[in-house]
Amino acid sequence: MRLENKVAIITGGARGLGQAMAVAFANEGAKVIAADMGEMSYSHPNVEGYALNVTDSAACEAFFKEVVEKYGTIDILVNNAGITRDALTRKMTEEMWDLVIDVNLKGVFNLTRHVGPYMQTKQTGSIINIASIVGVFGNIGQANYAASKAGVIGLTKTWAKEFGMKGGNVRVNAIAPGYVMTDILKTVPQDLLDKFAAMTMLGRLGQPEEIANVALFLASEEASYITGQVIEPNGGMRL
Repeated sequence: MRLENKVAIITGGARGLGQAMAVAFANEGAKVIAADMGEMSYSHPNVEGYALNVTDSAACEAFFKEVVEKYGTIDILVNNAGITRDALTRKMTEEMWDLVIDVNLKGVFNLTRHVGPYMQTKQTGSIINIASIVGVFGNIGQANYAASKAGVIGLTKTWAKEFGMKGGNVRVNAIAPGYVMTDILKTVPQDLLDKFAAMTMLGRLGQPEEIANVALFLASEEASYITGQVIEPNGGMRL
């Protein structure tokens, strides 16, 4: 029960990687609020769904206040909500660019701008930002996604410094996964999946639970001396 009596917010928590993290945290004793625009695809006695659009700044502030009022604290924040709108740069529309940046980057800012300073006042907390291997290495056809995830890494390193000031003791880290078998990849043809797997040292794609285990570690006291880091669970992928 590594997260016993902890309160955790996980955005994009209704399915996929968010679901895996929510269940992992809940199984370790945390009360999890899974914030998402979509319907919950699972149920767990320690996971509560909450409808939230992370691009809506006012809604994020109201959500933050509601969680603190209802549960008395926020101990863990996982910024996981994200989307893709892939296209080569010459074919990428302004709408595709703006939407990905709004959700993947501004959405991370909208909630953390409230939760981070709150944790700093409490002098404890763990913030985990879900980036991507694409934010580290870039990828053809994903200029918007790569830019957003590289921005998340920049925010992570900045917030580790800001929220750690004056005894803040707030740990801020990022996870930059490789290709993981979530619903998005289930629509990809098998020949491409095999190609992605061959690009890794381990010769396979990741599972959501494997990324969730990394998040669980970072959320727990086992990672009490880790902050400002980007962990890359990608099977040894070479892009």
